[in-house]
Amino acid sequence: MESKISKRLSEAVAAEVCEHIYAPRLEREFTTGFSYLTDINQAHVLMLRKCGLLKPDAAGALAAALSRMEREGPSVVELDPRREDAYFNYEAHLISLVGKDIGGRMHIARSRNDISAAMDRMRARDIVLDIVDALLSARATALDRAAAYSRVVMPGYTHLQPAQPITFGYYILGIAQALERDAQRLEQSYARINLNPLGAGALAGTTFPIDRMETTRLLGFAGLVDHSLDAVASRDFALEVLASLSLLSLTWTRLAQDFFVMTTHEFQTIEFPDRVAGTSSIMPQKKNPVVLEHLKGRAGQMVGTLVSAMMAVKATNFTNTIDGNREALRGFWDSAEETRRCLALVDLILSSAKPNEAVMLRRVQENFASATDLADTLVRDADLSFREAHHIVGGVVRAAMDRGMAANEITSGMVDDAARREVGRPLGLPEDLVKRSLDVVASVEGRTARGGPAASTVMQLIAEARSRLAADTAANQKRRAALAEARAALKREVARLAA
Repeated sequence: MESKISKRLSEAVAAEVCEHIYAPRLEREFTTGFSYLTDINQAHVLMLRKCGLLKPDAAGALAAALSRMEREGPSVVELDPRREDAYFNYEAHLISLVGKDIGGRMHIARSRNDISAAMDRMRARDIVLDIVDALLSARATALDRAAAYSRVVMPGYTHLQPAQPITFGYYILGIAQALERDAQRLEQSYARINLNPLGAGALAGTTFPIDRMETTRLLGFAGLVDHSLDAVASRDFALEVLASLSLLSLTWTRLAQDFFVMTTHEFQTIEFPDRVAGTSSIMPQKKNPVVLEHLKGRAGQMVGTLVSAMMAVKATNFTNTIDGNREALRGFWDSAEETRRCLALVDLILSSAKPNEAVMLRRVQENFASATDLADTLVRDADLSFREAHHIVGGVVRAAMDRGMAANEITSGMVDDAARREVGRPLGLPEDLVKRSLDVVASVEGRTARGGPAASTVMQLIAEARSRLAADTAANQKRRAALAEARAALKREVARLAA
């Protein structure tokens, strides 16, 4: 038996190659890539006709056959792994409709290499638009929750130890800003994705007088990948997106980890409704945070896929290769789909997490988180250096802990005792001033500098973030509209040519 695709090869593809390489690849790629390959083929035929490289009857027959294949869908194509890949199987079905002479003319002035590069870019740009939309939704939810809880005081932590008073809304606003940066990285990558590699051929372009800008227009690309070798050699746009998805997953896993701790019996500062929890097969009291655990686990997959993809590209030749362009992207598509799923879960946990306001307030009142405010008061009202104030308040906190007292039980006398030991004199601060400096609500509301947790500052930042969100939403809609408009024009021109 001879090869089904080349007279250069005198033997049929080995059964093992079909079973372990081509058949699994066809199963993964043919259906998902069918619409992209159809669009590329239609744009190429229109371009060849415009450039006089196809006669009218051949171009019309190809356009009609391609439209028929589009209507009938990928399921009518009989896949044969002995034809290697999606393109040859697609072409074989097309030839069965129009004959070998006309069907074989569609491949003038191109290669599977530039076709594959174009398919990857078209699929990647759709994925980026979908993920940006999911991020827009999560950001909107986060901003709404930040506004709703802008006055719910809670402990802020460093090193998972009580640090200073903040609000739950302030915390969520921080997550919203991190998600905004995650979206920006993806939006910036879109411009590098949305470039047309068609016309690059196998690696050195073509001697036929083609018009690369015509396929660029028809497929909605913003411009060209200028260098033909680079066009087929490089999938760094996918690695860039995968890196951005890995960073995004780090954002959601840190949110999940914080919520994971806050839902424990020991913290009890937030609660989730039963609909987002699991239970135990043996312990009837259990309410398990399964969504949070899922999100934390998926982040590991994202980072692992990035490393795997980069290692597949490492030490490949700078040209089209299977390991550099196919195997490197193997996990990319799965990770992109998983990202969309995880962002829906991020939206869910942001919208359903309910702070236990009373517990939060009690914890922050008791855990000495306002100690820095007391030190600041000593600087302002007792004319101490901050380092002296720091040492005095540290002694006060130590004494309160030794006596089993909460922060809001500290007295002016305790401050004087610590001051005598540190600076050799009492400070004589009024009792109400000490109490006021340890008031956690006053602490939060006093931090009005930009970026602070005061409700007025938080609401200002939310308003600005909502404005950016609206602009980002409009920009993504514009990107989608441009692709839809180009595709509609492509279909109209194919229909005219087919007629």
